[in-house]
Amino acid sequence: MEVCYQLPVLPLDRPVPKHVLSRRGAISFSSSSSLFGAPDPRQLSQRRGAISYDSSDQTALYIRMLGACVIFKQLFPRDVRVRSQVGFEPEGRGSYPYLCIDFRTLHSCSESTSASSLIPGPGFISAGPVSGRRLRRLLSFQRYLHSSRLLWGTTHLNPLHILDEDYIGQAKCMLERVGSWNFDIFLFDRLTNGNSLVTMTFHLLNQYGLLELFQLDMVKLWRFLVMVQEDYHSLNPYHNAVHAADVTQAMYCYLREPKLAKSLTSCDILLGLLAAATHDLDHPGVNQPFLIKTNHYLAKLYRNSSVLENHHWRSAVGLLRETGLFSHLPAEEGLKMERQLGSLILATDISRQNEYLGKFRTHLNQDDLCLSNASHRHFILQMALKCADICNPCRPWELSKQWSEKVTQEFFHQGDIEKKHKLEVSPLCDSQRNSMGNIQIGFMTYVVEPLFAEWGRFSDTRLSQTMLGHLGLNKASWGGLVQQERPSSPDELEPSSPASVTMPTPAITESEPESASAVEPTAVTTATATGATNSKEIPQGRKES
Repeated sequence: MEVCYQLPVLPLDRPVPKHVLSRRGAISFSSSSSLFGAPDPRQLSQRRGAISYDSSDQTALYIRMLGACVIFKQLFPRDVRVRSQVGFEPEGRGSYPYLCIDFRTLHSCSESTSASSLIPGPGFISAGPVSGRRLRRLLSFQRYLHSSRLLWGTTHLNPLHILDEDYIGQAKCMLERVGSWNFDIFLFDRLTNGNSLVTMTFHLLNQYGLLELFQLDMVKLWRFLVMVQEDYHSLNPYHNAVHAADVTQAMYCYLREPKLAKSLTSCDILLGLLAAATHDLDHPGVNQPFLIKTNHYLAKLYRNSSVLENHHWRSAVGLLRETGLFSHLPAEEGLKMERQLGSLILATDISRQNEYLGKFRTHLNQDDLCLSNASHRHFILQMALKCADICNPCRPWELSKQWSEKVTQEFFHQGDIEKKHKLEVSPLCDSQRNSMGNIQIGFMTYVVEPLFAEWGRFSDTRLSQTMLGHLGLNKASWGGLVQQERPSSPDELEPSSPASVTMPTPAITESEPESASAVEPTAVTTATATGATNSKEIPQGRKES
């Protein structure tokens, strides 16, 4: 892989004003004098790197400092030109699809030999014949070196990373309030340079002391989390790594509830956090009926039964084995943890919502839940993960509305694909027949309210009351917006009622864990997490697709 670049016109020895250095740790190289005066706060909030550029200055070179590496991003052809000789995808699924170069190799005198081998001529950098997977592994370790200081609070002496310190400080301040229900995952993702899932999960595992307790290798764990984050599709508006980080943060809030905090074992907590982080791993951005009617290989592989959830689970197990995260455990113990992880992830299939909700309601009515019983604790973990997966309507309006916009965008994108290929448009995916407000009101009414009402019965705490309060306010807000909209068709006069899509009733696949082996009654599609696109079934006999 070779890179040919031209440096900015700005002389490198030009002194940078102190007030620029103090702005969130960022330096702006630009011919525009406005950046060196009183910049627009909106410009500052958009800068995610250590060295940023003015969008009005088309000769600027944008360089982001990330720990020990430098990332060159192509802004204009004359600034940065990347020629790939190893088939590395320029638009990868991960957060960092750009060429990564070791900053220390380029600037350290002690490594001048390595640097000279990397720089065959002026303006060219050759990384040699390395694979894309090897590049990602190198980047994973560099991310580990950089972020371990944030997570462990270790002071470092290397001055090369000074530009990122202010960003790290803000992210660290946010992690101190990670248990707050008002936690802004979008801001946290910006402050961590798109690494919210890795940083969040590692911090929570470390906070519980699980690394020492289970003797987890730190490098293996970090590589596993980076690979998980990379396997989420960043182009998905909703089912991406930020959603997984949000679910992980919500799961942490539930694990801190008094009934769970005093009953769950360390193994329960480890599985709960890992399941939250991987519950939508490698989600394609379309729902199960779409995979079935297009004869997708995943639908055939899992025999049309919990297709996406089985794929998420199997993908997570594959990464666990590739990184060897549990390789030091006895073989039987590792297999048991993989099965339990699958049982948690498969519980997020909303086509089995009635089954889980009915069982939960029965336990509460009979008051026979005993959290000293391992199977009961596991069931509560399943319910907690189901709540975390679709908790967006229970967040404050500013956060909930953003998630609603993202999931609706993903719905309508699927509908556009179906129209393009002359397929039947899935319910809720037709932008001409559905509105965001009606979709959300229907989802809250038929999916979220029944589940969180029962969770409130189980855990009658301030958090439960807060979630139900936000849910009511958000539903009223959407109702007000719908009233302001002028309906374009009779279908929009009432909130979108869940439309059912009848699917064949499949046999349970052999891959499904024992604890999640109940037969799926009927596969339908609904909006999860303010309308997720997995296959789901709606309580009270109402179905949404």
